[in-house]
Amino acid sequence: MSTDLTEKPAFDAEKGLPRSEKDVDNIIVTPQQGPTELKTSEDGHILYPQPSDDPNDPLNWSWGKKHLILFVISATSFLPDYGSATGAVTLIPQSVEWRMSEDEVNHSTVGNLFMIGAGGIFTVAFAAYFGRLPVFFWFTVIAFATAAWCAGAGSFESFMTARILNGFFSTVAQGWPFWILTILTGLCMFTIAFFVDETYYDRRLPMEKQPPRRSRVLRVIGIEQWRSRHLRNTFWEAMMRPVQVILKPTVFISFVYFFFTFAWVVGINTTLAIFIGPLYDFGLKQIGTSKLRSSPSGDKAMLITKLSTGYLYFAPVVAAILGEACGIYLHDSVVSLHARRLHNNTFHPEARLLVIYLATPFTVSGLVLIGFCLQYGYHYMLTALAWGLYVFGIMITTVGLTAYNLEAYPEASGETAAWISASRVLGGFIISYFQVRWAEAMGPRGSFGVQAGLSAGVVGLVVVLSVYGGRLREWSGSLKFRTD
Repeated sequence: MSTDLTEKPAFDAEKGLPRSEKDVDNIIVTPQQGPTELKTSEDGHILYPQPSDDPNDPLNWSWGKKHLILFVISATSFLPDYGSATGAVTLIPQSVEWRMSEDEVNHSTVGNLFMIGAGGIFTVAFAAYFGRLPVFFWFTVIAFATAAWCAGAGSFESFMTARILNGFFSTVAQGWPFWILTILTGLCMFTIAFFVDETYYDRRLPMEKQPPRRSRVLRVIGIEQWRSRHLRNTFWEAMMRPVQVILKPTVFISFVYFFFTFAWVVGINTTLAIFIGPLYDFGLKQIGTSKLRSSPSGDKAMLITKLSTGYLYFAPVVAAILGEACGIYLHDSVVSLHARRLHNNTFHPEARLLVIYLATPFTVSGLVLIGFCLQYGYHYMLTALAWGLYVFGIMITTVGLTAYNLEAYPEASGETAAWISASRVLGGFIISYFQVRWAEAMGPRGSFGVQAGLSAGVVGLVVVLSVYGGRLREWSGSLKFRTD
């Protein structure tokens, strides 16, 4: 979809693009009348990028087609994290099934996490060469097969192999939870085949030189894109796109910041079942029995009801929804206020980072409180609240940081998003290996306190981006990709 923008005078009317990278940064927030030859929205804002006159241009597709494809993409992107969380919630039954410790079984989830990060980077590179739709379709086909493999695995070695492969191909443990993952993946696979279309369109080519769209089936399996590959990137160019992006100073600094901020989310998600099972005597199902249990500190007894471990995972879900709801108004309001008050109604990507300063108190306090809850056996509702505080802050942070990088390098939206995603799961991949042993050696209060300190400390990198981000981007230059 086009974005409603009103540009400063330096605008290329032929291509519908700013003439330089610097002009992208200086976008007027208040409406003004644009050049008459440029296409505008119904309320008069100039559309960027400019739609062509070709009905095959995705920007000219109907509202219904655009939003149906968006829905399918969103539903499919839900699967990797859902599959990873499925393995985390079922750690205890897996340990019983495989006759291994929870920490050993967790290695399958850790491998899955690592491949989610690596898979995203390879996905955008392959899409730049083979086409977006066939990569989307074939990766989902393989994710479906590996999800079924997970559900029917007869040994831990087979299960772990399937989990790792599923993590790689789902970027785009045993029993019924993984059959649910298989069913959901299968539904997404069929909706991709029947409803999604190739979204790549090079607006620099005149309409008569665009590759013809003859057969939907051939586009889904990738034959049409293969025939027109000479119009896109070479294989080497496609593989180097992610490398060029991560070498940009602002993207690399964002990667490091998010690595030390989001890692704890993944670490908590993948190991919390190990902590809370013995702490609160949580079982796998609601069995309706109550008992008295002493807290680890020995201070007093608590009345606990055996609940499903999975119920506690509603806390981050609710927090994520609240973070999204708050972000609808917060992000653009902060940016607009920043532009009006400090920059003469002009927008700079660094304005997107301001919300991180508002979100950091939630993330830090949430981590500290989780540590105290697990150390002293506070009521599980307080643990859920602490987890929610942290996730709420992370949701605000994630949107702000992602929007900053996407708007700093709009021509590399896929690559920047892939690196941001990779930073979160790679950090989680590392922390998940030693989260449990770290807490056992140092105590949850100490280990989560260190995590909170690191989360607060790396905000200094955000300060660097806020102050010097524009100059760093100007110094490093634009990305000169063959295609957007």
